[in-house]
Amino acid sequence: MQRQDSESVSEGEQVEAAERAAAMRRLLEQAEAERVPVEETTRAVPDRRWRREQR
Repeated sequence: MQRQDSESVSEGEQVEAAERAAAMRRLLEQAEAERVPVEETTRAVPDRRWRREQR
């Protein structure tokens, strides 16, 4: 009976590992789909007028 328990735990761990791997793939696919190429980004330029008005 001890052997069946260890096999079911191992099977459960395998299922969890497969679910984690699938979740990781989904997250990576979503991140890649939402990624903005560097060429399409703009650099933020601070507005120095705003700083002068704060003094």
